Amino acid sequence: MYHFIVNPNASGGRGMRVWQKVEKDLRRRGVEYKVRLTEKSGDAARFALELTEGRKEPQTIVAIGGDGTVGEVTDGLAISCPVTLGYIPAGSGNDLARSLRFSKKPLDNLKRILSPAADKRLDYGVATYGNGSEHRRFLVSAGIGMDAAVCENIADVREKQREKGVFLGKWNYLVLGIKQLILARPVRGTLILDGTKKVEFNHIYFVSFHIHPYEGGGFLFAPGADPCDGKLNVRVVHQDKKLRLVPILLGALLGSRKKFSGARLYTCREAEIRLEREMPAHCDGESCGKWQDLHIRCISGRVRTIV
Repeated sequence: MYHFIVNPNASGGRGMRVWQKVEKDLRRRGVEYKVRLTEKSGDAARFALELTEGRKEPQTIVAIGGDGTVGEVTDGLAISCPVTLGYIPAGSGNDLARSLRFSKKPLDNLKRILSPAADKRLDYGVATYGNGSEHRRFLVSAGIGMDAAVCENIADVREKQREKGVFLGKWNYLVLGIKQLILARPVRGTLILDGTKKVEFNHIYFVSFHIHPYEGGGFLFAPGADPCDGKLNVRVVHQDKKLRLVPILLGALLGSRKKFSGARLYTCREAEIRLEREMPAHCDGESCGKWQDLHIRCISGRVRTIV
């Protein structure tokens, strides 16, 4: 039995179109399956918990949607359950699929899931905020600052576009990224790595914490990130002059591995960022509100994923 959790609204309705193709092929193959369609934020996590909490028998759950959908499924899983995660990308960013080199063709991905050649035990991250009262898992990346502000804006814009029946896809990232670059104000802050090393910055624009190399629809902020090594890659972007951000962002968008002044990269197992004022935060592109402090840790090899 395969359990599908589908975000039909992913990428302006692409999630539903992908699911219709997948379902047709499942029926042709005579595969036993059940499907749950999300309607709002939080549904994917709730479905994942319902399918795994207190279960001892193996479960295969397949997420169809974007990075936010598969991240939300991961957040909801009862990790103690023997669960295998499958993923068919249908979002506009698809950074997880990019990292794992998944096909862009839904039926190729379905074939990979139904006849798996291999699986990997992937790491996941846990973000803690709200004075330690709130926790959220993420599979790809988390962040605080300008990158999270873009994610926050995108959620609002997509809802308005959906109501109007239009969808701009990756153009949303570009347009809102430029907007946030114009509006962004840096902040002083302290980064603490593995509870011991402290690094202070005067002009932080954003800090991103990576399990996988990409975020934001293909920005290569952590080229050395390995989802199976039990470590975080932490990117701190800080500049005293805003225009100096442009080559950093363009380089990441173009996949450059060049080192830029004002873009520091660290490796650790856990990290904490303390800022002088609240800034937006995100997990897998989904807004987590605004906070001054964010604690991130990597949990090694707990998500069995079909690759």
